[in-house]
Amino acid sequence: MNKMIACCGINCETCEARIATIKNDDKMRIKVAKKWCEMNHTDQITPESINCTGCRVEGVKFYFCSHLCEVHKCVTAKKYDTCGECTDKNTCKKLGDIWENCVEAKENLIGK
Repeated sequence: MNKMIACCGINCETCEARIATIKNDDKMRIKVAKKWCEMNHTDQITPESINCTGCRVEGVKFYFCSHLCEVHKCVTAKKYDTCGECTDKNTCKKLGDIWENCVEAKENLIGK
């Protein structure tokens, strides 16, 4: 599977954090941090934290994805590359919100 598809199925190539990192774009980091704070009802995401090269590739990771994400923890514990390998993926509560809000993520792992 394409290494730019995250554990949960999100396409890291189109992730705003990765794009800001690759372009070293501080204005984009500010925009993404504000957007993600609003989406996640928090003020803990700072522009300085918007640095990521992708979930499953070498390099810097967004702290949430590398340390807090329950999906990433589960995939790592089960020694899978992605949730696409898991027989429980269609009923998984950890994936529920992600797949509900990002249809592309589900399609990336199980097809259309």
